[in-house]
Amino acid sequence: MENKKRMLEGKLYLPQSDEILSEQMTFWDSLYEYNHLRPSDMESRSKMLPEILGKCGKECVIEPPFYANFGGRHLFVGDFFYANNQLTIVDDGNIFIGDHVMIGPKVTLCTAAHPILPELREKGYQFNRDIHIGNRVWIGAGVIVLPGITIGDDSVIGAGSIVTKDVPSGVIAVGNPCRVLREIGEKDREYYFENDRIDWENL
Repeated sequence: MENKKRMLEGKLYLPQSDEILSEQMTFWDSLYEYNHLRPSDMESRSKMLPEILGKCGKECVIEPPFYANFGGRHLFVGDFFYANNQLTIVDDGNIFIGDHVMIGPKVTLCTAAHPILPELREKGYQFNRDIHIGNRVWIGAGVIVLPGITIGDDSVIGAGSIVTKDVPSGVIAVGNPCRVLREIGEKDREYYFENDRIDWENL
């Protein structure tokens, strides 16, 4: 179990070892079944999702197709989580996501990385760093989140961004590399899009 132990400790390890691949194969089979359920079979999808994820809160939805290197076993999500189609998680490391998080289509959350030294990459070595995403975060379409990143509560990551550094709470962050654009403030309590006002009385 040496490689599995090293994997869990965040050290360099060989992901192609038999001990790891045999475990992954079981998880891949379960994910395959999930992705091939009929779209109308919402009951089976809701029942199966907690079985394939490491943790699944109440009323969680991941739209197929859903891709995961460990079949979602290392994904831990809170309540009212929604991910649109083509979510890709490289969950060799752990991914922790809070409550009321929304993820757009074609988002990638990647915990795995490889050493810069070519001699180590030639041998297939890898290491992982966990990702942490807070409560009430919205991640736009096509975002890529790199290993070891933390995104704070309430923040918005603009579509197409590549998140290479931690993002604090309560901000809008965009770009490649992703940078804080501004804080979420009073204007956002009045307008939901450009000059469109929030009709609080009828919500």
